[in-house]
Amino acid sequence: MNFFRHFRDQVEEAVDSLSASGVLPKGLDVAKVTIEPPRDASHGDISTNAAMVLAKPAAMKPRDIADRLAPMLAADAQVAAADVAGPGFINLRLAPSFWHGQLAEILDAGPDYGRSDIGAGEKVNVEYVSANPTGPLHVGHGRGAVFGDALANLLEKAGFDVTREYYINDAGAQIDALARSVHFRYREFLGEAAGAMPDGLYPGAYVKDMAEALAERDGDQWRSAPESAWLAPIRGFSTDYLMDVIRADLKAVGIDQAVFTSELALHQAGGIDKAVAALEKRDLVYTGVLEPPKGKKPEDWEPRPQLLFRATGFGDDVDRPLKKSDGSWTYFAADIAYHNDKFRRGFATMIDVWGADHGGYVKRMKAATKAVTESAGALDVKICQLVTFLDGGEPVRMSKRAGTFVSLRDVVEHDGIGKDIFRFIMLTRKNDAPLEFDFAKVTEQSKDNAVFYVQYAHARAKSVFRNAGREIPGLAMDRDALKAAPLDRLDGEAELALIKFLANWPRIVETAAAAHEPHRVAFYLYDLAGAFHGLWTKGRDTGLRFIVADDPSLTQARLALVEAVAIVVASGLAVIGVEPLDELRS
Repeated sequence: MNFFRHFRDQVEEAVDSLSASGVLPKGLDVAKVTIEPPRDASHGDISTNAAMVLAKPAAMKPRDIADRLAPMLAADAQVAAADVAGPGFINLRLAPSFWHGQLAEILDAGPDYGRSDIGAGEKVNVEYVSANPTGPLHVGHGRGAVFGDALANLLEKAGFDVTREYYINDAGAQIDALARSVHFRYREFLGEAAGAMPDGLYPGAYVKDMAEALAERDGDQWRSAPESAWLAPIRGFSTDYLMDVIRADLKAVGIDQAVFTSELALHQAGGIDKAVAALEKRDLVYTGVLEPPKGKKPEDWEPRPQLLFRATGFGDDVDRPLKKSDGSWTYFAADIAYHNDKFRRGFATMIDVWGADHGGYVKRMKAATKAVTESAGALDVKICQLVTFLDGGEPVRMSKRAGTFVSLRDVVEHDGIGKDIFRFIMLTRKNDAPLEFDFAKVTEQSKDNAVFYVQYAHARAKSVFRNAGREIPGLAMDRDALKAAPLDRLDGEAELALIKFLANWPRIVETAAAAHEPHRVAFYLYDLAGAFHGLWTKGRDTGLRFIVADDPSLTQARLALVEAVAIVVASGLAVIGVEPLDELRS
């Protein structure tokens, strides 16, 4: 239970009661009333701005409203005190019994703790990775892949019906270049002296593997054939081959997307023509001449009539071309059709995860989505900034065309790293902030290594149970026994503070899901680990031990708290896609 939502209901009931009694006007809008943790924990557990939000429409002073609301909220047996502060904030301090009840709830829910119904089954499409199928995934794709997958997990935990999707860009010139690259290496493999590879093709070693696979499948039938005969079939072969590689790369990092949509299939089905025709019917497409791009010298600019989308009518800076000079559709036109296709499949809410080089494309795509769905669809674009990959502080350089890139598979299968470390580190910064990944540092066992620090918290919790079993043989430590323990004996300030932190997990799930920000989960887990490690250290310094050999009931109560830590850490790691460890080995 998100107890903040519970107390929001309490505030609304109090406002309704005051309205019914004539103290407040009827029909007051409480949409902007917030129930949050106070900025200063010494002020209490919950703070609400209700009095200040309602003051103007009620034509009353905020303090006067707060003085009426506070006693009503304090009447709840779960509220130890309700104080009015400043211009009219109401701060609530909750009774220890409330927090003990929250602890029991965590034990009762187990791994499902934090699951929410705020999504109400709403369908959401999360499209991520969508790298051009011109080579294996490199480490640069990893951040968007992990971000998108963790966001999908988070939305599912918050009650949304999520579809994970990959858009295959298999209709552009880069796929023709790939096919020509494969054909070139294919001729070499068959013994032909093909000479130097032409500029603009892909020289990566993986292309030789593809050429060998093509020769094994088709023999020499394409060796002397004209390009018009082999381009399409080798293009199809190359795309299918690399999509199999990409799927395997994603699986190595724990990602299994449900839907793969082909841009080429969209072209072939007439999806672009249909989407543009729908815009034309609403006079959102016209033939016009664009101004030269900023920074373009007039003598370099050749104004010409183009088919344009009225993007400026939907928040973009300029109208956007839909056709190239050769009469073919632009990438933008294909993307309009693709988002229209997603909307027609039932996704009014769409989230696209893009790389840093696509930042300038956001406005036009949002405008197009709004237009093609007649404002019934919403697109949120999450830009993932660049990751600087280092090894002992030295940059690791990548280039797909040069064939010297570091593959995603290479990283996750590197000794001492694995998918769990990679995934967690990718969420240790907000998606739009730069991130460093140092191969040497991510395996350090220290507080500065976030994934180790969190994993250690879970492993430490499990070690407490192993030690308890040895020190108090026969002690019941299953969850039912722990729920039945005298939880009211957890009355120390540090113990209650940790319970409060644990009880905040459902709110973290809901707020992070609403903001589409899975990094909040990683931040929360790191802070939770710090709180637990701090209590452990406090126990060594002050005697607040988890295991009290001559007091089994107190031990059970403290084990209930330790188990709750393990539950919440595991619940959060599941969102990130990381396995909790019961034991760490150096």
